[in-house]
Order: sequence, then C-alpha cells, then structure tokens
Amino acid sequence: MQPSAVPELAHTHTRPIHWLATATAVAGVVALSSLMQPGAATAAQAAGPETKSAAAHIAPPDPAAVTFPIECGPVEAVVKKKASADLDGDGDPETVAVVHCDSPMGTPPDGVYVITRDGDGGKPRVVATLLAPEDRSTVGDFAVHGGAVTATLLGYSSSDVPRCCPDVKSDVKWRWQNGAFVRSTPSGARSV
Repeated sequence: MQPSAVPELAHTHTRPIHWLATATAVAGVVALSSLMQPGAATAAQAAGPETKSAAAHIAPPDPAAVTFPIECGPVEAVVKKKASADLDGDGDPETVAVVHCDSPMGTPPDGVYVITRDGDGGKPRVVATLLAPEDRSTVGDFAVHGGAVTATLLGYSSSDVPRCCPDVKSDVKWRWQNGAFVRSTPSGARSV
C-alpha cells in the first residue's frame, strides 16, 4: 500500500499578511487588558496594638534642617538613609539619619545620628551619635522598628584593605535605656 499524497494546504504557508494579522490581534489583546484592570483593594486593616505616639500631631524632625557633627572639608554632608519613630517613649518622634560626606571617590564612612526637637515643635537638633564617622564603617541594612535602631555595619580589618571592599560585617542594635542609647548585637547576628 502506498501512502496517499496530501494536497498542499494554502494556509500552511505564512505570508506578510498573516504576520500583520497576528501582530494586530496581539496588540488588541494587550490594549484591552490594560483598560480592564481590577479596582483598588479595599480590604479593611485589622486593628493593631496601640502605641504611644505623637506622630499624628508632631511631625518627625527633618534631617535637612540640621547641621551634623561631621567634617567634610570642601564637600557637603549627605543624608544616605533616614527613618523616624518614637525611640525614647516620650510620645514625640525622633529621626535617625545615616550621613556621610559626598565624596566623588571611594567609600566615605557613615555617621548615624538621632535627631529630635522639643515637644513644642522647636528646631531639630542632633541629640546622639550612634556611630561616628571616625569608626570608619559604612551602613548597609538599616531600620527603625519597635523602639530600636538596627544596622549592618561594613568595615575593614586593617588599613591594607582597599576602601572599596569592606571585609568585616557586623549586625548591631541601639535601644534607649536609662537615659542613653545602648549598643548591642542582636541575637542570631553573625560576623564575616
């Protein structure tokens, strides 16, 4: 028995009109899907634990209104990261700022400062230095949560290590205790 010959089908050969029709159909689907987006989520948030905070009536101190105790020579000090919370439990928010000199080369060390203002909303001022630039560390991860400031510090084991490539890593935490910020190592922290 011989296999029967199958006649050539006209629709199996692509022509430019086929590609144009396919591109038009795909563009239509994309355009239609962009118009038919779901509405905004409206789920209610569960009530969380109440915390003593005056953030509703007193804005956190703005780091731009502060002169930081960092010597930068001809370049400016720059706020690299910032976060705000009530760290000392007085009901007024403080701002923690990670600051370094805006150096065009290298990796300048960071300083970590706590900024507050009087309860009457007075001028912001630095009230604590958590990390001085003289410690020659930079700040990686940084957060303010639950009344504590946490950070990953990157540093150098010796002056022979290039400033581009920190070889020491440590996780630290600062918490307000008995009128001062106390530095500790969080549980589970590791060093490299």
